[in-house]
Amino acid sequence: MRPGEEPTAELDPRYSVTGAAPTDWSEARERLESAEVYWLSTVRPDGRPHVTPLLSVWLDDALHFCTGPQERKARNLAANPNCVLTTGHNALGEGLDLVVEGAALPVTAGTALRRVAAGYEAKYGSEWHFEVRDGAFAGPGGRALVFGVRPVTVFGFRKGAYSQTRWRF
Repeated sequence: MRPGEEPTAELDPRYSVTGAAPTDWSEARERLESAEVYWLSTVRPDGRPHVTPLLSVWLDDALHFCTGPQERKARNLAANPNCVLTTGHNALGEGLDLVVEGAALPVTAGTALRRVAAGYEAKYGSEWHFEVRDGAFAGPGGRALVFGVRPVTVFGFRKGAYSQTRWRF
């Protein structure tokens, strides 16, 4: 997909009520930008799944997050960058849940890291201020690696008037 181009929304009628329409990508993107908590799913070296909540920033058509180099998610991603990030609304009858599939790739360039750091502080407040040092974030908790996940496929699950939308990138 070229910069500025939006993916095509495909409604899956098997999981959608009669008359449902696909969700617009603009709504899904806005929810990815504004969500506060996300869940990251990675794969352990022995094949078992690992899921953990974290904060994320949508920037340059990708979700960005950080983690300590020795944390399980960082070690999992070093061996297998494929992952899933999810966010949504914790109610059955309302909301839009989103599932983002892609590869978590390291962000190490100073300019990009400063933009992501500014995004964290703008979204989550001054307690999430990071300095950029040696290709990573530096903060009160120590060094944090930064990853960006550019979506390959995103699924949207609307609740209430149920529908499932898929966007391919």
